[in-house]
Amino acid sequence: MACIDEARHVQGGGMNPIHLNDVTKLLHQEAHYLDTQQWDLWLNLFLEEAEYWVPAWKSEHETTSNPKAELSLIYYATRAGLEDRVWRVRSGRSVASKPLPRTQHNVNNVMLGDKTFNDGVQVLCNWTVHQFRTKPQEVEVLFGRCEYDIVQHVTGLRIQRKKVILFNDYLPAMLDFYSL
Repeated sequence: MACIDEARHVQGGGMNPIHLNDVTKLLHQEAHYLDTQQWDLWLNLFLEEAEYWVPAWKSEHETTSNPKAELSLIYYATRAGLEDRVWRVRSGRSVASKPLPRTQHNVNNVMLGDKTFNDGVQVLCNWTVHQFRTKPQEVEVLFGRCEYDIVQHVTGLRIQRKKVILFNDYLPAMLDFYSL
């Protein structure tokens, strides 16, 4: 795992190394965009081919490992799935999202993982989301761990894959992208 000042040189040669401070900034931007409902800016953090996956739990300590063959809480093979979900939330066609909860995303323990690949690195972090649903005035705390594949792109760092491991998956309400 990477220490605080470490940078990871990525395969492919042509791009600059990816620094922990830069990926931490990206994850903080993502949290801010979700909390302020700036969906277009949030979507722009993802590549077109980005995978977004929230696996289900097989047992107390094991999640599903194949989103195409096993149960998932959420799975989008590309950013188009996220775009469709954002459209449904904005249009009011998502009954579960009316009204939207107020959220506060907290990201911590960000580190570079051991995996490097074509112009990218694996990034690991823990997260907590506090959300308040105005109807029926409920507070929920969701928490877990994320695994990202972050890549160098001509426009800066972008998310190629996001896997959200939700620890407290027994939920009284609906689960959606803005809560993770």
